[in-house]
Formats: sequence, C-alpha cells, structure tokens
Amino acid sequence: GGYGIARIMTILPTTQQTTLLPLIALALWGSIMANIICLRQTDLKSLIAYSSVGHMALVILALLTKTPWGLTGAMIMMIAHGLTSSMTFCLANTAYERSNTRTLIIATGMQLTLPLLATWWLLANLANMALPPSINIIGELSIMSTLFYWSPTTIIPLAINTLLTATYSLYMLIATQRGKPNTTMYMYPAHTREHLLLALHMMPLVLLIINPILITGP
Repeated sequence: GGYGIARIMTILPTTQQTTLLPLIALALWGSIMANIICLRQTDLKSLIAYSSVGHMALVILALLTKTPWGLTGAMIMMIAHGLTSSMTFCLANTAYERSNTRTLIIATGMQLTLPLLATWWLLANLANMALPPSINIIGELSIMSTLFYWSPTTIIPLAINTLLTATYSLYMLIATQRGKPNTTMYMYPAHTREHLLLALHMMPLVLLIINPILITGP
C-alpha cells in the first residue's frame, strides 16, 4: 500500500498546502487514534496489528508532503517497521503456542521461564518504539523533520504519537514478560528454529543501522 501511494504521488501534479491539509490532518488523527486503541487492547495480536496502522499513518504523512526527504523517510519506515512488526508477530506466535491464548492478562511472566525469548521481546519492543540507534528512529526523525518543515504545528500531534508508541510498547513488554507465571501454561524451551527466525529479522535491522545508506541512497 505504501509503495502504491509513493508511485501515485510521483505522477500527481504539485498541489498546494491547503489541498493536502485535510488529508494530513486525517492521517495525524488516525495515527493517534490507532495508538490509543493499542493501549486498550487485551489481545496481543490485535495490539501488534493496530501498531502497524499507526506506523503506516506516518508513512502516508511523509508521502503527502511530496518531498525527497519525505519519500526517504517513508521508505525507511516501511522497511524498518516491516521487519519489526513481523518479528513481533513471530514472538506473539511463540507465546500463543505455549499458552494457547492471546490474552495479555493470562500470558504473563514468561521472562522467568523463557529468559532468552524475553531478550528477543526486549529488542523487538525497543525497535518498535524507535529507540536509538535503531533504523526506525532514522525513519521517524526524517518524517518528523519533513512535516515540521511543511508545518511547524504538526510537531504537537507527532510528539503525542511518539509518546503513545513508547507507552504501548512498554505495556506489551511488561504485560507479557513480567509478573507471576501462569501455572496452567506448559512452557517448553524455545526451539532453535524460533531463535533462527527471530535472528533473521534482527540481522537486517542491525545491518541497516551499520550502513543506512542501503536505503537512504548516497
């Protein structure tokens, strides 16, 4: 979807700021509402899905500015969030296979029984909230800079959006890893294939941190 919007925006004629203002305001509002919905979720996979909605709203915002910097930020965000979101869904599936539930209040305390998977959870959530030096923060900073140049007023909803993203990411991490383990769950050890799958998500993120020019261009 983001790729399609990027292709369409390149062939559309240059539009005035007043024409794009309703669309940008709607995307900003949608991003904030998606993040608020994440805070109210009890289903783990629904929380991750609404997280993708909030991040893709930032991609739309960047593309609507019709600037090279906005296109670069949108591309970085799409690649970074694609890897991060997929990694988080894999972790949610590992939790579901052991607890047979996606309810956050039941699948708790996994850090005590699966400490290595808890490390993957921590890395995925830190990347999701765009903590430095992840490639996610390069995308978010590019989008914020583009929107601030387009209209300084947008920094207020963007700051709220960043705060909500960090809040629900920490909420997801604490809800699944901390607390008293559920004694009804059979917590068998993590398989090698699970660690390999998660490592294949994290390795591209690390490589892009080392050499972000692969996305941003020379």
